[in-house]
Amino acid sequence: MNTFEYVVVSLDSDYANLKRTDEESDEIKLVARALLPPETDEGTRLKYEFLQYSIIA
Repeated sequence: MNTFEYVVVSLDSDYANLKRTDEESDEIKLVARALLPPETDEGTRLKYEFLQYSIIA
């Protein structure tokens, strides 16, 4: 299973805009905030692995 790293670019009510940081890409991914850890805020670094998002310390 692949692992991806993202940073939260912005929050828009029930959705978050994520930008991939582990490879060069200008693409923004729209993700429901319900899928993210509750303490997620703008600038939070996230890891996506095994169909779950977790915060990178």
